[in-house]
Amino acid sequence: MIENGLGLLAALGGWLLGLFYFAGLWFTLRRLPGHPHPALWVAGSFVLRLAVSLTGFYVILGPDRNLIRLGIALLTFIAARVVLTRYLRPTPESRV
Repeated sequence: MIENGLGLLAALGGWLLGLFYFAGLWFTLRRLPGHPHPALWVAGSFVLRLAVSLTGFYVILGPDRNLIRLGIALLTFIAARVVLTRYLRPTPESRV
């Protein structure tokens, strides 16, 4: 029973990490055209998103180094990417 609960927490954690990572990427790219230092903006965003994501995956991995939990978290991380890609896709009216 505890393994199931930890698996669900791993899925939730992977989903939240994916939302953070890919929403942060979307936010960075939306603000990029008018930014005075675009290279610094992109590099800083990447380092922040990567540090938070890797730390989150390390916490999900746990002290017992459970690869099943890590796999669940990675799958939901990618699922968050797919959902956000479909949700944040520009509509034909917004392409000007």
